[in-house]
Amino acid sequence: MHTSTTSTAALEPWSIEQLQQATQGYWLNDKKPVGQVKRILTDSRDAEAGDAFLALKGERFDAHDFIAQVAAQGCEIAIVSRPVDADICQLVVEDTRLALGLLGAYHRQQNPQLKVIALTGSSGKTTTKEMLGSILSRLAPTLVTRGNLNNDLGVPVMLLELRPEHQYAVMELGASHQGEIDYTSKMVQPHVAGIINIGTAHLGEFGGRDGICRAKSEIYSHISEISIIPAADDFAETIRAAVKTEKSLSFGAGGEVYASDVVLDAQSSSFTLNTPQGSKTVQLPFAGEHNVENATAAAAFALAIGIGLDDIVAGLEQAVGAKGRLNFIPHKDYLFIDDTYNANPGSMRAAAEVLAQQQGIRVMVTGDIGELGSSAAIEHYKLGRDLVSIKGINFVVAVGEFAPAAQEGARSTQYGKKMQAFLNQEQALPFLIDLIETHQPQPMSFLFKGSRFTHMETLMAALMEKL
Repeated sequence: MHTSTTSTAALEPWSIEQLQQATQGYWLNDKKPVGQVKRILTDSRDAEAGDAFLALKGERFDAHDFIAQVAAQGCEIAIVSRPVDADICQLVVEDTRLALGLLGAYHRQQNPQLKVIALTGSSGKTTTKEMLGSILSRLAPTLVTRGNLNNDLGVPVMLLELRPEHQYAVMELGASHQGEIDYTSKMVQPHVAGIINIGTAHLGEFGGRDGICRAKSEIYSHISEISIIPAADDFAETIRAAVKTEKSLSFGAGGEVYASDVVLDAQSSSFTLNTPQGSKTVQLPFAGEHNVENATAAAAFALAIGIGLDDIVAGLEQAVGAKGRLNFIPHKDYLFIDDTYNANPGSMRAAAEVLAQQQGIRVMVTGDIGELGSSAAIEHYKLGRDLVSIKGINFVVAVGEFAPAAQEGARSTQYGKKMQAFLNQEQALPFLIDLIETHQPQPMSFLFKGSRFTHMETLMAALMEKL
């Protein structure tokens, strides 16, 4: 069993003193290593001479069990929360999870040249982060949160990848419980930070959107320069009340940075970006109104950190979507839209609007949405009701435990026949193949989306293989 965080890249070495100072630990039996530490890592498979292996303990694994193995691989230092019987120098700390945070925070402080942006929200975080990465990395070396390394373990792992040449960092912060964003934003010390939106992702953990807003608003406690506010959000006033900086910048309808003259095309969009620095037209290589909103958010963060309007527009126009985020894949005579990276009720509806813009017979294939707690059945019911009511969507194929709840919602409308429900992908595949055969030779567009655990990309690949 291994931890899921990845190891860090080749970096500035750490001294033994820095390692001890950052973690506030002590060397077991005063046995100190000599030389420098090349990198700190949490994956035992990659540990080698010159590394310090930090042993995390999770619910289902304990990396202390791998310390003898990393010693055999040539690794000479282990950071542990309990001494282990192994021939290796051991830096003993109170809690290795917190020690990882202390190391990340220490390394962040060693890079005073950095301008840091931190962002959170219920949906659109990843796309906004990628857009910001596109804007900033044109100008200077930029560290951008990789994948979903946005929690109390992922954020310090990302910070450990900072190098002296980095001028910018874009850190995505996620929350699965109260206090998590307070912890990670304090570690990150952002110059500019804020919330993109308050949606219904993770409803289960927070017991409602008020709880989500409280958890996300923790980001405003640790900003040194400018706070970013989503002007059009239902919770905009509550968010404003959480702001502690003198300066703020708002985006979205009614905000200081907003889009007008929006034109939504099948696979792209264009709009006028209006800012306190002036207005410019943007040709955005992303579909959907929600991505125009993400682009205005990215523009607000970039403006707040001192980037000029021309550079923002150039960066937005060159941005590339993350894998599994509305990727358009033409295959044979069909269009497949891979939006399988993740899902929440808001992003599911936004994706459906994009599908409605495509060619031919439009089929939405949905997997279950996770982390909705006791609201799961009613949220899927409402989703089923809303998806079949979108003009331009011909079929909705719901897959998973909550597919029957979605179908019930669909049947509460006059469009109930548009939806088919299946408990698993094996049952759904023959129906999808049959759908294609029935509608030949008409063009068809398919959109696949579900929470990460549903692996809707597997069903998409299986269908593409059959064509």
